[in-house]
Amino acid sequence: MRQRALVIGGSVGGLFTAHLLRRAGWDVAVHERAAAGLGDRGTGIGTRPELFATMRRAGIVATDGLGIDVLGRVGLAPDGSVIHERTARGVTSAWSRIWRPLREALPDAFYSSDKALARIEQHADGVTALFADGGRAEGELLVAADGLHSTVRGQLLPGRAPRYAGMVAWRGVVDPHQLAPELHALMFRHMVFGFPDGELMLSIPMPVPQGAAGERCCHFVWFRSADERTLRALCTDASGKAHGLSIPPPLIRPELIAGIKREAAALLAPQLAALVKGTAQIILQPIFDFESPQIAFGRVALVGDAAFVARPHVASGVMKAALDAESLADAISATGDVDAALSRYNDDRQPYGAWLVERGRHIGAAIAARDIEPQQRIETIMREYGAAGLVRDEAMAAR
Repeated sequence: MRQRALVIGGSVGGLFTAHLLRRAGWDVAVHERAAAGLGDRGTGIGTRPELFATMRRAGIVATDGLGIDVLGRVGLAPDGSVIHERTARGVTSAWSRIWRPLREALPDAFYSSDKALARIEQHADGVTALFADGGRAEGELLVAADGLHSTVRGQLLPGRAPRYAGMVAWRGVVDPHQLAPELHALMFRHMVFGFPDGELMLSIPMPVPQGAAGERCCHFVWFRSADERTLRALCTDASGKAHGLSIPPPLIRPELIAGIKREAAALLAPQLAALVKGTAQIILQPIFDFESPQIAFGRVALVGDAAFVARPHVASGVMKAALDAESLADAISATGDVDAALSRYNDDRQPYGAWLVERGRHIGAAIAARDIEPQQRIETIMREYGAAGLVRDEAMAAR
C-alpha cells in the first residue's frame, strides 16, 4: 500500500511538494484553506535556474513564457539622473506564472479548497489533520506549507511567531499603457533603484501575469520605516475598523494612497514616481521575518514560509519553497524511512533557512542605514539585493 502525505497549503510550496512526492511514489492530498483559486495572487519574483529545474522534475514544462530577461541594474538620483549601474543579467517571473502550471498539472482529486486546518494530532506511525469544517484526514506524513502565519507551526512552536521588522512595503504593478512610452526601455528591461533617506524604492520588470509570452509589466516595491503603532494606523480603514497588522488593499484609506503619491513625487526620481502615480491599486505589505529552530517534528515537516520567513530583500521566497520540497522528496526517496528522512531534511534545510533570514536582516539594515556614506550604501544595496543565492554559493565554495 502506498504511503500517504497530507500537504497543508496549496500555494507554490505545497504544490511543489505534492508533485515531487507523487513522483517518489506517494499518495498525496493537498488541503488549501482559501475557497477561491490562488492564481490572481502575488506579484513579481526573482528566479534562478534551479527553480525551473525543479519545475521540470515536478513534470512541468518550463516554457519561455514563465520568465523574462532583465539586462541590469540602474540607480537613480531624485532628479532622475543615473548615479550607479551594474551589469547583472537575470530572469524574473510572476508568482501566478509559477502557481498556475503547478496547479493545472495536479488532478482535482488531489486538491481540496476551503479546508482550514484546526489542529494536528501525531501518533507513532502517522499524523491526523483535523479541519474547521469537522473533517479529518490521516497519513504517514504531514507537510506544512501553510505560509507566514502557519497554523501547523503555531501548534508545534507555541509562543513563537513571525516578528514585525519595523518596515512596510508599498507595492503595485504597472502595465505598459500606464507608463509613458519613453520610459519603457528603462523600466521594463532593468531593475531600477531609488534611495530616499533610510528607504528603498525598487522597480522590477516582470511578465504580465496572465498575458502572452514576452509581454511585460513592472512591479514596484517602496520600503519605508513604520513602527507598530504606525502600522496599526495604516491598517485602519475609513470606517475606523482596525484590521491588525494587515489590511485588504481595497480598504486602504484614500487619503493614505493620495499621500503616498504626493510623497513619491517629492522624494523619488520622476521615472519611479510615475510608477506610483500610474498604479490603479497600491498594496500595503508589512515586512516580517521568522527563524525556526527546527523544521521537522515527528511525522511533520515545515516547508517554505511555514519554516522560515525571510525579508523580501533576498528575493528567494518561491525559490526556497521549491528547494525545500525537493530536499524533502530526495530525503524520503533516499532513505525509505520517514523518521530518518525528516531528520536528514532538517539537517539540510534548517541551516540554510537560518542563513537566509539573517541575510535579509543584513540587507534591511543597509536600506535603513543613515550612518554610512551614501555612495557606499547605494553600491551595497544594488550589489546585494536579491543576490542571496549567489552569495551563499560563493560562501560555500570558499570553505
